[in-house]
Amino acid sequence: MTGDMTADIDRLRRLLGNSEIAWLRARVRRRLERGRPLTGSITLAHATAEQRRAVELLLGRRVGTGASISVRLAEVDRILRDSGACPDGLAAAVELLDGPVRDRVRERAENAAAWRAAFAPLDAAVRGRAELDGWRAWLDSTGLVRRLTAGPEEAAGVLCRLAAVVERLPSSGIPLGRLAAETCGDAHALDEGSALATLALSAARALAGLPHTGEGTAEARRAAWAAVGVHLDELSSVVLSLGLPGDDHTPLGRLLGTARTAGEPLVLTLRQLHRHRGPLPAPGLVRLCENPVVIAAAADDLGPACPPLVCVSGRPSTAVWRLLELLEAGGAEFAYHGDFDWGGIAIAAAVRERVGWRPWRYDAPSYLAALATVSGGPLTGRPRPAPWDPELTAAMAERGVRVDEELVLSGLLADLRG
Repeated sequence: MTGDMTADIDRLRRLLGNSEIAWLRARVRRRLERGRPLTGSITLAHATAEQRRAVELLLGRRVGTGASISVRLAEVDRILRDSGACPDGLAAAVELLDGPVRDRVRERAENAAAWRAAFAPLDAAVRGRAELDGWRAWLDSTGLVRRLTAGPEEAAGVLCRLAAVVERLPSSGIPLGRLAAETCGDAHALDEGSALATLALSAARALAGLPHTGEGTAEARRAAWAAVGVHLDELSSVVLSLGLPGDDHTPLGRLLGTARTAGEPLVLTLRQLHRHRGPLPAPGLVRLCENPVVIAAAADDLGPACPPLVCVSGRPSTAVWRLLELLEAGGAEFAYHGDFDWGGIAIAAAVRERVGWRPWRYDAPSYLAALATVSGGPLTGRPRPAPWDPELTAAMAERGVRVDEELVLSGLLADLRG
């Protein structure tokens, strides 16, 4: 500015600093913040008499008699410069009267750059993993990370740890606390309730082929982690079996032997399976079912004569995976049966990818034969591929009928007797 600073400020306040013309300063400030030029006109609808007099004092002329006032910004800028009230013009005048103008364009660019930097470790962790593409896009579309964190600075730390967790999934079987300690340096980092735990659980669900959000129950959380080989503790992860052979020289072998002799189902914990050293010798074929009702019916019907049978109990827990690995290492082969619905197909495909099996009354001919004798419910959900028999997916999609495992128990029991 030029001339006497005090006199300039006083003149500026008389022309542009009163409350009746604050609306004009506010409009100019918004334009400056958005990086827009101070050209054209601005209009105030329904102006009061005081607001009209303030504008007339600024412009030195009448502004009409209508309800609204229009002011050309170039004219205001010229008046401020020529009068000496603010030789640097309108933009400088607004800053002198109301403080510095924020550069919102620059702030937005810096904020976007900060968020890109925050997500960079996670983007590197998911790059090339097609199974996580949808999940990564979902994080952006829902704004979940932005809602769970206070800003890009906090998010950067969360996403860096999340990337380390994602790189370790799926796991071959690890406690959640150990996973947290090894990836985040804190055994409680993945405890329920934190932003990191919420995001990591959604990643686990995505890897397991589940919806990215699910039921908030402890059981749903446990199942989602188990689907990617992570267990919350060694005692809550269990597997149900019947008729598995045992031995006399290991604790697990003696348990299995006692249960087989008694013809009773046996619930094994992940702790017991983890402490077993070496494979579990299994004679030939081990049949797998999806639902505990098959185990119960087989125990009632065959007792000690039941051949080896393992229940995956829906989506397999870490204990199920561990038992199947021990049996496979011992030379077992597997035959699988499950529900004829899309969830059952997905579970069967996951088991087949992990250990391999041949169908046990679980193909298109078996499905069509079941429809001839039982009445199933409506088949809902999205069709899933059945790699062991593509015709099964086609038949189920065409018929649209769900057949639960319980409805074909008689055929399964007949095979077990044979």
